[in-house]
Amino acid sequence: MAVGIFDSGLGGLTVLSAAQKRLPDVDFLYFGDNAHAPYGVRDADDVYDLTVSAVHKMWDLGCDLVILACNTASAAALRRIQEGGLPKGKRVLGVFVPLIEALTERQWGDNSPPREVGVQHVALFATPATVSSRAFQRELAFRAIGVDVEAQSCGGVVDAIEDGDLILAEALVRSHVDALKRKMPEPEAAILGCTHYPLMEQTFQDALGQDVKVFSQGTLVADSLADYLERHPDMLGSGDGGYVTTGDPARVSDRATQFLRRQITFRSA
Repeated sequence: MAVGIFDSGLGGLTVLSAAQKRLPDVDFLYFGDNAHAPYGVRDADDVYDLTVSAVHKMWDLGCDLVILACNTASAAALRRIQEGGLPKGKRVLGVFVPLIEALTERQWGDNSPPREVGVQHVALFATPATVSSRAFQRELAFRAIGVDVEAQSCGGVVDAIEDGDLILAEALVRSHVDALKRKMPEPEAAILGCTHYPLMEQTFQDALGQDVKVFSQGTLVADSLADYLERHPDMLGSGDGGYVTTGDPARVSDRATQFLRRQITFRSA
C-alpha cells in the first residue's frame, strides 16, 4: 500500500524525506515528471495538463491519495482538479494547505470569516509560475485580513539546485532576498514556496535576518499528512512504493542520490 507524492522534478524529495521520517510505517510512491521539468517556467494550462496526466498514472499505480509536492502544480492545477470531480475513493492534496494553516493558526476546514493574524508583512519566495498564479494570496485572503504579501520570483534557483551547483544557488537566493527587501524592507515572516527551497533554508534565514520567521514545507506537510491519514486510514492505497520518473532513470537516480545524500533508485514510469 502506498501514498503518492508527485513533483515535476526532485524538490518533492524534501517532502518525501520528511514524510518518511514522520510516518515510517507508510509506503510512498514518488513520481517525478523529470522529462518535463521544470514546471515553474510553464504556463498554467501546460502545468495543469502535465499534472493531470501524472495524477492519473499514479492512480493507475494504486495510489488512492496523491500529494502534489510541487507548489507550481498546486497553484495551477489543484483547485481545477478538485472542482472537476474526483473518481470515487481518490483524493489529491496540495502543499499550500499546511503553510496557510501554520501562518493563520487555523484549520483548513475552519470556514469562519477571515480574521487578523499574528503577522502583517509576509515575504513569499517561489517560482515564476507560482508567483504569477497568485494562488497563495488567494487562499490566504479566504482566512486572514490585513496581511501584506510581497512575492519574489526566484528564477534560476531550482535549476542550480538540481544541477548540484549550490554555490550558484546560494548567490541567487541572496540576490532574490535583496530584491524582496527593496520592496518590503522588514518582513515578519517568509514563505519558502517551493519544495526545493528547504535545501537553502539556512541561506534564506541568514539573508533575511534571524528575526524573520521562515516557514518551510517538509515538516508542515508531513505533520498534516499524518493527521489526514489518521482520520482517513482507507486512503493508504493498494500499490507498491518506490520511485518512478518520466525521465532517464539512471540519470535521475544519480541526481536524486546527490540531492538527498542517500541511495535512490528510480524506474521508468
